Amino acid sequence: QVQLVESGGGSVQAGGSLRLSCTVRGRFSRYCVGWFRQVQGTDRKEVAYRDEEGIIRYAEAVKGRFSFSFDNTKKTLYLQMDNLKPEDTAMYYCASGCPGTRTWGQGTQVTVSS
Repeated sequence: QVQLVESGGGSVQAGGSLRLSCTVRGRFSRYCVGWFRQVQGTDRKEVAYRDEEGIIRYAEAVKGRFSFSFDNTKKTLYLQMDNLKPEDTAMYYCASGCPGTRTWGQGTQVTVSS
């Protein structure tokens, strides 16, 4: 059974940076892994995702500002977020597994003030 534990969220001013981490307990996969975010009352949306072919895709709203990476030896996923904007405020979740078999972390809150 896979468990995901996120960390690194917090409050920053617009233009600032944060790096989110997601430590994987159990089987670590480099495919079908990534980050999503959710604003209360809305659907969870993909932010950065490495698919089953190893292709990383980014949401249009974060391209050029966010970067997804992972460390196999540490079994950890990262989301480097630069030039943060107030509209990036959300709960961020890491996920492992392709649609239908996905496991979620508990989430970490990111708040960006103007």
